[in-house]
Amino acid sequence: MTRKKKKHLRTGFTTGTAAAAAVKGALVYLRDHQPPHAVHIDFLTEGGVRIPIRRAERIAANRALCTVIKDAGDDPDVTHRAEIGAEVELAARDSSGDGLGRISIEGGQGVGRVTKPGLELPPGESAINPGPRRMIIAAVDAVMAEKRRAFDVRIRIFVPEGEALARKTLNARLGILGGISILGTTGIVRPMSHAAYTATIRSAISVAAASQGDTAVFTTGRRSERFAQQYLPELREEHFVQIGDYFRFAMETAAEMAFASVCITVFFGKALKMAQGIPHTHAAKSALVLDRLAEWTRASTGDDRLADKVRDANTARQAFDLLAPRNQGIIQAVGARIVKAATVFAGGRLGVRSIIFDYNGKVVSDSAARERQDFHDGN
Repeated sequence: MTRKKKKHLRTGFTTGTAAAAAVKGALVYLRDHQPPHAVHIDFLTEGGVRIPIRRAERIAANRALCTVIKDAGDDPDVTHRAEIGAEVELAARDSSGDGLGRISIEGGQGVGRVTKPGLELPPGESAINPGPRRMIIAAVDAVMAEKRRAFDVRIRIFVPEGEALARKTLNARLGILGGISILGTTGIVRPMSHAAYTATIRSAISVAAASQGDTAVFTTGRRSERFAQQYLPELREEHFVQIGDYFRFAMETAAEMAFASVCITVFFGKALKMAQGIPHTHAAKSALVLDRLAEWTRASTGDDRLADKVRDANTARQAFDLLAPRNQGIIQAVGARIVKAATVFAGGRLGVRSIIFDYNGKVVSDSAARERQDFHDGN
């Protein structure tokens, strides 16, 4: 029997690397008086990449434009195959100026602008993050060398389809309007890495922290977020953060940012995984999750037949349908276990509330309501 070969996943490069390549291509054009076919860009860690130039235009004696095509490799990315460009102008310095010429970097068409506090850049700035800015400066230095003593370099990054692409991201929620962000902490995109998603979660939590509130509401996707916003209308949009499968990471990050509390709002499938303290809920095996739920069911009800049905369920949704009509206590216990696991991940540094929705958006467990009931029952 022959073993199937594991597919080798192709790495790619970030929007920041693409922007730096476009800048370098424009500068090479100005220096050599002919358009380059490709340029080499060093990553911020180690290694680099050679990137073909898609389009090059000489606008004036001191101004040129280049674009490249962003390649995310085998990593899913809304900016994969997007055209990213730079218009670069060299401006002669005053002869009395000292030191190197200045480099100014701004966003043009399709590059978002920061409008809310809590991100790496202050409101009013173009959404070109520090990592890409360092790569752009390195690209300028690589081409200009000593000439930077005679010239200021003015750079405008643009993404022709950036505004349309931004509508497929969470940029508007983060307060980045008008286009995409130019991102990258290393310059390289590693297939199926979690860096981009966790960076987005961290940014969203940071924006929530800066939005005049001490509570963040964690959801696992757009649907659970919509139901959470309907259930908690008193909270601002910025306080809702989609964490996907990153349960532990989100709790640790919220604790770092000194929130007073976090509210976790989920459907039953994710709720089961969180209740079992699984740090990254995508990785959990459904059979093991349902085995544990079956144990809880047996301990709570003493009903072996029901517990076996839960264990044999095809999905968490089927298990939920078995329990929901008459065994609300088990579902509420799952909610309480979420609170316990989340509190552990947060190091006990913040309050935690859990809300579980049924698959139509009705709340079937709210740990805050349960706590109020326990208080009244005890008094």
